Amino acid sequence: MRLIFMGTPEFAVPALHALRDAGHDIIAVYTQPPRPAGRGKALRRSPVHEAAAALGIAVRTPEKVRRDPTEHAAFAALDADAAIVVAYGLILPVEMLEAPRLGCLNVHASLLPRWRGASPIQSAILAGDERSGVSIMQMDEGLDTGAVLAEAATDLAATETASTLHGRLSVLGAKLLVETLAHPLHARPQPAGGVTYAERLTRESGRIDWTRPATEIDRQIRGLTPWPGAFTTLKGEVLKIGSATPVDGAGGEPGELLDDGLTVRCGEGALRLTRLQRPGRAMMDADAFLRGQTVGRNERLGT
Repeated sequence: MRLIFMGTPEFAVPALHALRDAGHDIIAVYTQPPRPAGRGKALRRSPVHEAAAALGIAVRTPEKVRRDPTEHAAFAALDADAAIVVAYGLILPVEMLEAPRLGCLNVHASLLPRWRGASPIQSAILAGDERSGVSIMQMDEGLDTGAVLAEAATDLAATETASTLHGRLSVLGAKLLVETLAHPLHARPQPAGGVTYAERLTRESGRIDWTRPATEIDRQIRGLTPWPGAFTTLKGEVLKIGSATPVDGAGGEPGELLDDGLTVRCGEGALRLTRLQRPGRAMMDADAFLRGQTVGRNERLGT
């Protein structure tokens, strides 16, 4: 097929390579423009931009596409069979959705209609879902409301993080996409029941409320790794929490350290913190953290 590929982050790169390896003609790649990054704030190209450039594919980086007739016409002039959209990050207007012969197909990181929206991977872990997956969807003007052509599921481990699930769904989605395009496309409408929405995450999403149960805070830590990251404070200093283990714990108030080994009382149960990061430092194991920090029983986190 003659395909347009639209994607931005690392999650989309395996799909781009899989389409190329399957023999499809990628006539153009759309990705978001280079953004300032790093301490020097130098402009950095997106992972998809880098991958497309390495493959010798023409790259387009429009800042906006919704209300730009010139961009709509250029997109239609590519005369594509379909556009493949994988975490592109911009909303497509109907003029672009309908331009390719088969429309626009989206690789979405959930089993629709569960977790429509911006953060499906993180939301599945935060909610304690036992499984997740990917859906290939025929895009329409709604928010992830289009008919589904194919889906593939995967079980979630008790220690699953957003990082591990991200990598697995990225590869799973690429494989499913190629398999879907190899056969006539038959879409089924999403069921009316079971719809949930994944909210856009911010840094504040990672702030730990120690009055919540330990199991919920554990999911918050795992679901927000690596971004935006779960965090708390200790002696006025922000601490990013990389991992923790739910344990039994009694006595004390939420946020209070129950021992000298970073066991924290929660609203229900307790968490033993196993990886932490101080500002300007690398993430480290709890033992290394304690060697450079005087922390003892009855001190409070999150105050």
